[in-house]
Amino acid sequence: MTECQRIERTIIKTYRKTIWQPFVAALKDYCLVEEGDRIAVCISGGKDSFLLAKCMQQLHRYSDVPFELCFLCIDPGYTAEDRRQLEQLGESLGLPLQIEEVPLFRVVSEETDGSPCYLCARMRRGWLYKLAERHGCNKIALGHHLDDMVETALMSMLYGAEVKTMMPKLRASNYEGMELIRPLYAVRERDIVLWQKNSGLTFLHSGCPLSETGCGGSKRAEMKALVHTLCQSHKDADKQLFRSLHNVNIGMVPAYREGDNRPLIDFLQRYGEGESDEGAI
Repeated sequence: MTECQRIERTIIKTYRKTIWQPFVAALKDYCLVEEGDRIAVCISGGKDSFLLAKCMQQLHRYSDVPFELCFLCIDPGYTAEDRRQLEQLGESLGLPLQIEEVPLFRVVSEETDGSPCYLCARMRRGWLYKLAERHGCNKIALGHHLDDMVETALMSMLYGAEVKTMMPKLRASNYEGMELIRPLYAVRERDIVLWQKNSGLTFLHSGCPLSETGCGGSKRAEMKALVHTLCQSHKDADKQLFRSLHNVNIGMVPAYREGDNRPLIDFLQRYGEGESDEGAI
């Protein structure tokens, strides 16, 4: 058995309950992969995106649903060492990477207004759509996981006074027929970390020259620490928060809206339409 085969086996066997089954469940629950799809699996070089790539590769081998894959990487200005490590990871994991050079780091480092991380993320997403279209893909798959959903929801509530999070799939507004999907939507980061340690591989971090200066990420790190604290007193706090995003009782919130840029619907607009008693308090 080769090292690549051993790593593939851990996904299906060792981490069947914690990674493979939640991955497959998300595909079914959110209808992420359909017959005839050509999916650009977007690989940043980190543990999440490489695990996603291996899961999608395994799915492609054994699924009864015919679809195609393209393993797409953006080189945003990596050092020669980081670029070499990315290529070696692709070879070690049996992934035919399509690496495209885009001068993201240079453009972002020259930007003085606003958040460079926000700008980088928007530019990267735009390039991914453009490159996926060039490669004949109708979907792009990103490696966001359950913790990302929970942390995003908490950031939205604490810093944006709004309840929202990343969606399992989205239609692209500027690329007709293109969708973004998140197949690791129900996989916990702690289980990805365990898989990483078991694999024996060292993945890339951001590779960003600005990361050494403490650029960005502080709010997400704060949310990650908050979730960790909650899980110390309630081991499934992260899963409960995740599930709550799938179980929003619209009838018991003061106001809501049905999408960005939509007007708020106040509870008084529907007052008296439903049941009047929320139970004894």
